[in-house]
Amino acid sequence: MSHSSFYQDVNQSFDRAAALTDHDEALLAQIRACNTVYRVTFPIRRDDGTIETIHAWRAEHSHHKQPTKGGIRYSLMVNEDEVRALAALMTYKCALVDVPFGGAKGGIRIDSKLYSTEELERITRRYTFELLRKNFIGPGVDVPAPDFGTGPREMAWIADTYMGLTAGELNSLACVTGKPLSQGGIRGRLEATGRGVFFGIREACSCSEDMQALGLQPGIEGKTFVVQGLGNVGYHAAKFLSQAGAILVGVGEYEGAIYSADGLDLEAVVSHRRDSGSILNYDGAKDLESTKDVLEQECDILIPAALEKQITHKNAANVKAKIVAEAANGPTTPEADSILAESGIMVIPDTLLNAGGVTVSYFEWIKNLSHMRFGRMQKRYAEESFGRMMGVVEDLTGKKVSDDMRRLSTKGADEEDLVNSGLEETMVSSFHQVRDTKLKFDGDSDLRTAAFVVSIDKIALCYHELGIFP
Repeated sequence: MSHSSFYQDVNQSFDRAAALTDHDEALLAQIRACNTVYRVTFPIRRDDGTIETIHAWRAEHSHHKQPTKGGIRYSLMVNEDEVRALAALMTYKCALVDVPFGGAKGGIRIDSKLYSTEELERITRRYTFELLRKNFIGPGVDVPAPDFGTGPREMAWIADTYMGLTAGELNSLACVTGKPLSQGGIRGRLEATGRGVFFGIREACSCSEDMQALGLQPGIEGKTFVVQGLGNVGYHAAKFLSQAGAILVGVGEYEGAIYSADGLDLEAVVSHRRDSGSILNYDGAKDLESTKDVLEQECDILIPAALEKQITHKNAANVKAKIVAEAANGPTTPEADSILAESGIMVIPDTLLNAGGVTVSYFEWIKNLSHMRFGRMQKRYAEESFGRMMGVVEDLTGKKVSDDMRRLSTKGADEEDLVNSGLEETMVSSFHQVRDTKLKFDGDSDLRTAAFVVSIDKIALCYHELGIFP
């Protein structure tokens, strides 16, 4: 059995989809290639006065659209192969959901839990400086975002450093997304990826024919699910699924996993972990030794929301779920993909399901470039218009509605409403593009391959319209 790299895994999926297209081989080679990788090494002073050498990377996979876009992760697993693979996935993800960015990704090889806040700030600001001096960051060049091990705090440091080094640049806040609201962020960004996961799963479960083939009833309600990774993405995906009536039965984290066929209370699990430092020993649940053990438990929907290469040839045959919903980047290897397909398991791919974050990052980027909050100009006007319509209805019927009903019926859309609406439209339309493409190939394609085909076609169109390829 081969032990391919993460980047090779991504390219293997690309090649399978490319074989179903009629694009020129040279064009396909251009789309497939990673354009640029920047590796940087720099020293930082620890709080105890010692000096440590930090290794970091930034990969820009495709410049068919600019700026490029992709998160920055802090992890001991970071290496050049990983950032190249993740940048490639960003290219295909952005193309799939019609977000006008090329793909990029960055990473710093550290365990953020082993550094103080002050040390992390020094590392982040120095990394930003290194990116800027090689032209690897900027509103029209390359726009980072949060990823594993990073969040709004780190994005605020990046924005502040960039603005300090580019004094007078009007659109400097658009150099990075996922920022705190006070620093030019956007409402709805924190939960965007998890909400996008929910929308994608909901659409998949709404297709009666597909659910019948899996032996499931249409809809979310009553379906059991397991989530591996209770970070930002996994938590919010579990939250929205639970609110829609799905039943959480298993949770995996780095310290182990828990499972209960009777169901788990998400907020109680989070509270238990906060108080005890672990999800283990949760009352009423069975402890599992490894986080990967949770991938093999009975459920309808399995959501790997941690890191890449979690479902492999070693454990794929033991997956009991009917649907694998990839909330993480690259959690399933190509060998595992084949095994899951033979078992009749539906895989909703990461290039689709994980796209909620970059979609709302796009909205934040647009907000920063326009220098105006979404909804600011139209919210009150819409409320007044709805109010006038309500008044006409009351006059015609001779009946008055309650104040609560009037407020509910005449509410104008604020920024978060518009963001969530745009995210929902993106995820719903993209899912059906992928599903329709899969059906077109009539058995020669799965959802992952279909998603790659859609992405390849959209990127190829960019090159055709530029006249670069015939």
